[in-house]
Amino acid sequence: MSGSARETIEYDVVIAGAGPAGLSAAVRLKQLDSSLDVVVLEKGSEVGAHILSGAVLDPSGLEALIPDWKEKGAPLNVPVTSDKFYMLGEAGQIRVPGFPMPPLMNNHGNYIVSMANVCRWMAEQAEELGVEVFPGMACSELVYDENGGVKGVVAGEFGKEADGTPGPAYEPGMELHGKYVFLSEGVRGSLAKEVIAKYDLSKGKEPQKFGIGMKEIWEIDPDKHNEGEVTHTMGWPLGGNAGGGSFIYHLENNQVYVGFVVHLNYKNPHLFPYMEFQRFKHHPMVAELLEGGKRVAYGARAISEGGYQSMPKMVAPGVALLGCSVGMVNVPRIKGNHNAMLSGKAAAEAAFDAIKVERSGDELTAYEDDVRGGAIGKDLKKVRNVKPMWSKWGMLPSLALGGLDMWTNTLGFSLFGTMKHGKTDAAATEEASKHKVIDYPKPDGKLSFDRLTNVSFAMTNHEESQPSHLQLGDDKLPISVNLPKYGEPAQRYCPAGVYEVVEEDGSDPRFVINFQNCVHCKTCDIKDPSQNINWVTPQGGDGPNYPNM
Repeated sequence: MSGSARETIEYDVVIAGAGPAGLSAAVRLKQLDSSLDVVVLEKGSEVGAHILSGAVLDPSGLEALIPDWKEKGAPLNVPVTSDKFYMLGEAGQIRVPGFPMPPLMNNHGNYIVSMANVCRWMAEQAEELGVEVFPGMACSELVYDENGGVKGVVAGEFGKEADGTPGPAYEPGMELHGKYVFLSEGVRGSLAKEVIAKYDLSKGKEPQKFGIGMKEIWEIDPDKHNEGEVTHTMGWPLGGNAGGGSFIYHLENNQVYVGFVVHLNYKNPHLFPYMEFQRFKHHPMVAELLEGGKRVAYGARAISEGGYQSMPKMVAPGVALLGCSVGMVNVPRIKGNHNAMLSGKAAAEAAFDAIKVERSGDELTAYEDDVRGGAIGKDLKKVRNVKPMWSKWGMLPSLALGGLDMWTNTLGFSLFGTMKHGKTDAAATEEASKHKVIDYPKPDGKLSFDRLTNVSFAMTNHEESQPSHLQLGDDKLPISVNLPKYGEPAQRYCPAGVYEVVEEDGSDPRFVINFQNCVHCKTCDIKDPSQNINWVTPQGGDGPNYPNM
């Protein structure tokens, strides 16, 4: 379907993605000039439906954007009351004292939140200011001008058949044009990926690094609940197989967030991140907390972990990358939402200044300068070596040296300079023959669950007649290369059971993609060792429906 058949609507700024970055940009634009036409397009069925984050929120970003957020009823209801950090062994744990930690690691003044609910509240603030917010509108394509700059997006295309041709109920969608387009799609966004490749925005940068974060919400025995308590762990069960760790956050209503992060630069393709998470819950300390409780939600999302040295150039003609489209997570703090909000604010201010003097479609270099030279750059520069240290030297040396480096960085210098990340996470995967198969206990259905049962708690849904949004560059490669060489790790790294190798008597193995299960985590796009899987957006409204992740 050619773009000429689509209706075109003109805006001052078009924003793809109603996460903390995109909504902050929308709010700030309207604060600066109420007459600006601003639209936010969200692929989830509602704002917040696709938002999954830990989350302990540093309120500094919200404070800068909406100083009277408390009076306006922002859902920051649970201040952190205690911080605990443990090293786990299989049968026990050692509490790590807080005093050696640099001050930036302290959670005093932060809040345990549902970022989905924070985004719902932010969308209300944006709409009150006159921003148009359209959920269920996936941005499936970029629109370029005659000079090769970005001038808009295609959104709201529905009704394609499985082969990609228009079906009987086909709707071509609309072209939404803006003087500037902001991409705030979150980690590994499909349009941001296209822009980064087209304009070579990662040239001279370290490769972006990622983790897979999996999270469950549990209702637990009130006698075990301690509202405001924050616990992090490292060590068992991952050991030396992969970097990562867990979080347990006690929010209100006797609920806890239980989450597990696995860094995606692991070597052993037999590793099964989801099953590592399930095994973790059987540790005596965790099992004691959860026993008698009830899991009420599940989800998963990739996390950008490359930090300061991996941030690509953030602007190209007509377009700016915001938040996790750039990668602004402070890895040791496990926080990025405050930086996402600050990036949205900075992008809005740069666009406002440009539009005010009747500029449009150029590069918003003031935005990039603000991010790299301002609060975000300072936040990330201090911790830039923690992730590469862990990758290079392992957990314990990186704890000691990373702590030292963070301390010296607070004084303005580093003994290590700026370390490199090296390989991409896909390239870090080694051949299956070099590694032992890992034996995972079967889930017991009480503390631990099989993937498909848990995925039902993500309430994900995709209309089955549409084309698969998980595209293979080469249909044969999963069986011809990935299976013999790597044991086809897609069967294991996907936290939603999307990928299967089906082996039936008398026939060759088949690679099956159950795209209906997808929770939009993007792990496959990142970790596939052959880089053969391309995640593109399905039709709007499809995917998970997270209640208060």
